[in-house]
Amino acid sequence: MTKSVVNHIKSIATVFTVTMLFSCTNNAKEVHDFLADKNLPIGEAYNINHKHTDSGRINVKMKAPVMLDFGNRNEHPYSEFPKGIKITSIDKNGDSITIEGDYARNYKKTEISEIKNNVIIFNHAQKNKLVTDQVYWDSKSHYYFTEKKFTFYTLTDTIKGVGFEASEDLTNWWVKNQSGVINIKE
Repeated sequence: MTKSVVNHIKSIATVFTVTMLFSCTNNAKEVHDFLADKNLPIGEAYNINHKHTDSGRINVKMKAPVMLDFGNRNEHPYSEFPKGIKITSIDKNGDSITIEGDYARNYKKTEISEIKNNVIIFNHAQKNKLVTDQVYWDSKSHYYFTEKKFTFYTLTDTIKGVGFEASEDLTNWWVKNQSGVINIKE
């Protein structure tokens, strides 16, 4: 074969190879839509130990074994914590509130989180503790609520019932259907 024929064959092979490589690419939107259609997360994180600071002071600590990012949902993007989560918020005085549960889901647009299965919320300064199977946390208005059975412990009382609402620090609370002995100051 002559040199020009060999060069011509090499050129054709190069054109076919480049064409094949460019035809196999997916754009980001196609991948995003594919993952959303298959209900697959766009990201996964393991052994999370997140600390949020404000003005050099740690104000939130979060630990979770697994986080799945479903931020590719158009209507309700969310993050899921299928193996549990523990969040500790620390105020300027050093007082802290801890919430933990075996499962959590945080909706990004509404900033409402659902935490369920063995949920415990504890105010370390006042020693108030809420135990329930499910709670919703509105992080914008700093508010917890549940329609499930609960047990709420204070220094002097143990209150049981169905339906509970409270401020994020458990200092202001409302009980819907309750039982138990409650001490009232006159």
